[in-house]
Amino acid sequence: MINDQEVFSSPLFLLAADRLRAHTLPSTCLLCGLDGPIVLKYGAKQVVGDILLVRPQVLHEVIIEGRARILNLNGLQFPYDNDLAIQLTNTNYEIAIDSLWGDESSILELRARLGYRQVKCPTDIAQIIIHLSDEPMFRMSQQELAIRLNRERTQALKYFKASTGMTFRGLKLWLAIQSAAHQLLTGDLVRNAAIDNGFADTAHFSRSFRTALGITPSEAIAGYHLAMSLSSR
Repeated sequence: MINDQEVFSSPLFLLAADRLRAHTLPSTCLLCGLDGPIVLKYGAKQVVGDILLVRPQVLHEVIIEGRARILNLNGLQFPYDNDLAIQLTNTNYEIAIDSLWGDESSILELRARLGYRQVKCPTDIAQIIIHLSDEPMFRMSQQELAIRLNRERTQALKYFKASTGMTFRGLKLWLAIQSAAHQLLTGDLVRNAAIDNGFADTAHFSRSFRTALGITPSEAIAGYHLAMSLSSR
């Protein structure tokens, strides 16, 4: 069986912004406020903390009012039952800090600590996710998924969701958004990142990006450059 660390990435982003508008994260996420606590709002409730672990697939908004680091823990099951988000404490807090600054060994340790309830991703599903992650231009259909898994189409889709916590379409979209975001932060144009990662046009890309992350691609680029500028002072 392939190790989950080989299957799921943990992309790290830096930005400066007042807030992230209402959005639904596809994956478990770690948020860190660099200039003050993060405030996470959902309905009439809110969670406040310096480092918050956020449950995926729940509509919420985030108040930052400064710089933040965001670590997406793809494929990690949220390990708590009744919270949208929690403030990490003690050893997990210390490991999270190192993880948020890109230390690979700390990210692996944090994922191991938080993944104590995790069921290993089956090898056949893992191979598909690795393929999709490595080749953003590859357009795998539901029918091809079924063939690769040697299952009827509906059963293949159910098996995929049970194994990953995401629908096949949802995971493909999330991987495309993250690949495009990386492309943007290396200096490419929004329209190129959109087309290269399978979006119909820049409007489709911007809508998908905002739904998942609470900001537009242009706002993310501006926020990244502003955060880099403030951090260098």
